Amino acid sequence: MWCGHRDGPVSAATVAGWSTEDGVHAFGLYQDDRLVAYGEAWVDDEAHEVELARLIVDPALRGRGVGRTLVSELTGWALGKYPQIFMRVHPDNTAALRAYAAAAFEPVAPELAAEWNAPQPIAYTWLQFAGRPAV
Repeated sequence: MWCGHRDGPVSAATVAGWSTEDGVHAFGLYQDDRLVAYGEAWVDDEAHEVELARLIVDPALRGRGVGRTLVSELTGWALGKYPQIFMRVHPDNTAALRAYAAAAFEPVAPELAAEWNAPQPIAYTWLQFAGRPAV
């Protein structure tokens, strides 16, 4: 699952377009000069919250802690803005769900997930940051 798309990869032009959307703060994680992960923080000043989104890790580096580092960095940045941090995950993306659980994200209340999923194309698994991540 790459950004909820089963038919990845997502083009560089698409990713570049995402980073120009209102409220989007784009982040890259690099090893030397090579981009190895990308993620966004969507800041909602009215709701006083941040949603982490479009978290992408180079497929060759998955399972090596790169995603956990990206989530940790994004979460640290987001906590400087607002204490409430959320993310949505495709329910079939079990690897991502395990990774985010290890990074101290847990499911939101079922009623809240149902409310947030009402306008969505699928029923995402919604997660919220619950505290200190596992080391």
